[in-house]
Amino acid sequence: MVELSAEQARRMRWHTQLLGGSSLTPAEVVRRAVALQGQDLPGVLRAIAIRSRAETTLADVRAAFDAGELVRSWPMRGTLFATTPEQLAALLHFTGERLHRAAARRRSELGLDDRVVDAAREVLLRELGSQPLTRAELLANWEAAGIATTEGRGYHLIAHFAIAGLVHWGAFADSGTEQLLTLSPAHEPADPDAALAAVVRGYVSARGPVTEADLAWWTKLPLGVLRRAVASVDDLVTVSVDGATAWMIGEATSAEASGVTLVPAFDEWILGYADRSLVASPRMLAALVPGNNGVFRPAVLVDGVVVGTWRMPRDKQPVVDIVEKVPARTRSAIDAAVASWPHG
Repeated sequence: MVELSAEQARRMRWHTQLLGGSSLTPAEVVRRAVALQGQDLPGVLRAIAIRSRAETTLADVRAAFDAGELVRSWPMRGTLFATTPEQLAALLHFTGERLHRAAARRRSELGLDDRVVDAAREVLLRELGSQPLTRAELLANWEAAGIATTEGRGYHLIAHFAIAGLVHWGAFADSGTEQLLTLSPAHEPADPDAALAAVVRGYVSARGPVTEADLAWWTKLPLGVLRRAVASVDDLVTVSVDGATAWMIGEATSAEASGVTLVPAFDEWILGYADRSLVASPRMLAALVPGNNGVFRPAVLVDGVVVGTWRMPRDKQPVVDIVEKVPARTRSAIDAAVASWPHG
């Protein structure tokens, strides 16, 4: 078994995560990764853009959604992800029932019994059968039909029907800042075992080296199910990272230092793993998610290690907050990277 240091593993991850860009289109980037964290819409557009071929713009990424090549929904953990229509269906085949069971108590607390859910489904299918709608438009239709959407009911219903495979967030509205709810095509996997093996391979290929715990956390599927899928991935390579067993696709090779890299909010560099200690100290993780409020800030990486956060306020100077100690030359490189950030 190949032994990797933490530094070597981070450098390999930097390459498998495509943080230096690639020759791929936005749709190819997401298909390769299976799904990318999408809670923050501007963040996931930027996450896709930085992993795509040179000169890819946010408009190019939005165009992939407009063309139906990419979608956004809740395939895992009750969390929004960007994915492809086919991969969304494959993921929901395995996760949908579990997600619905996990949300049953909350659905009851909101007063969304079967009668209300059935009535909401009827309205949804009727209205979206004519054209995609904004969230506000769908909620207005539900309210007009006597279905209350306040106090989180509307959001819960949308997520419920998305997890059921009926709808997804698709093309962008004319404003370019919000997506339209769209009916989902039927894409039930013909071979579920092969589909899950492809999910496992994609996860590892786009994030390796990863551990079994990382995979289980990301998918929230039982270990027995995942182990059977892992066993059918022929090119999975087992390595050791500082003594812990991990997986990669392909051979472990040496990699050069990656320098300064900026990643957007909620990026897979942080959220793609159960154990984030390889890339960030406890103090840094606390700064990434202030007050443990679940909102992950954009991160500054130096050779794959998170050293600070950054943001680009509209019509203002960039704001950089360096938490870990860095040399003056590195700080200058960070400032230059933020100042030249091309994705808004």
